[in-house]
Amino acid sequence: MQENLVQKIVEEVLQQVLKNQPSSQHDGKIPIGVSARHVHLAQAEVEQLFGENYQLTPKFELSQPGQFAAEETVVIAGPKGSIERVRILGPARSLSQVEISWTDAMKLGMKPPLRVSGDIKGSSPVTLIGPKGSVVLHEGLIIAQAHIHMSPTDSARFQVADGQSVQIKIEGIRPIILSNVIIRVSERYRLEMHIDTDEANAGLIQQGAVAEIIYAQANEQMNVKELPPVVSQADKLSIYHFDKKLLSQVEVLEIEAQEIVVPKKTIVTALAYDKIRELNKRLTVRSE
Repeated sequence: MQENLVQKIVEEVLQQVLKNQPSSQHDGKIPIGVSARHVHLAQAEVEQLFGENYQLTPKFELSQPGQFAAEETVVIAGPKGSIERVRILGPARSLSQVEISWTDAMKLGMKPPLRVSGDIKGSSPVTLIGPKGSVVLHEGLIIAQAHIHMSPTDSARFQVADGQSVQIKIEGIRPIILSNVIIRVSERYRLEMHIDTDEANAGLIQQGAVAEIIYAQANEQMNVKELPPVVSQADKLSIYHFDKKLLSQVEVLEIEAQEIVVPKKTIVTALAYDKIRELNKRLTVRSE
């Protein structure tokens, strides 16, 4: 557990350094990353699959700061078949989520919805099998909607906003146009478009391919059904009791409540404080 805390603190320091660095200049081109099937796990599911107090082992870093592909893999099981050695991406999240392609879904005998990553409410159930046990997720299996990660600086340069839907064109052996690509903006993101293997195969997209935004849908015309549900004002004013040892900006972004209550011994990172102020939230330290 201590190693996990150190890892999260290092990640926050890295993000603090990146925060004040401008993104690299672009010529209107966006690098493309092809996301193969993968799994995000909450710590509770990590322990069910791999054992008590188990921590994911980084195999290699991903393009987004602080994210890594883990050494660990699981089996995804469906009513018609299974897929072995599906990579877990770390670090552990607050909710477990499985992202596959439509081709994968047909092999499993499933019909998962097309969703923005993180929007799993009402999505398909799925079974995961690890070396120490299995987990049945009652929701969490999705086909991830194509999206573009970018920093606020890149957002201003491209003149697009978080949650906005855009149309992109990809040049190459088989040029294609993709619509309803969602913009995701955060200080912890690097510029990159993510598509799945089916989309990559359709366009014969290879490593080093780039995309170009050719149309941006006006904000007022966005299809809100494709975005995470709006949080009610009552929810925003609620109180969230945070009981972990470290509060980072990642957790702050995931907590919808207006007030966050932490134990006196909880470590709160500098970026977490910044994000709390930015979102006009309140931090209350609970005396033990």
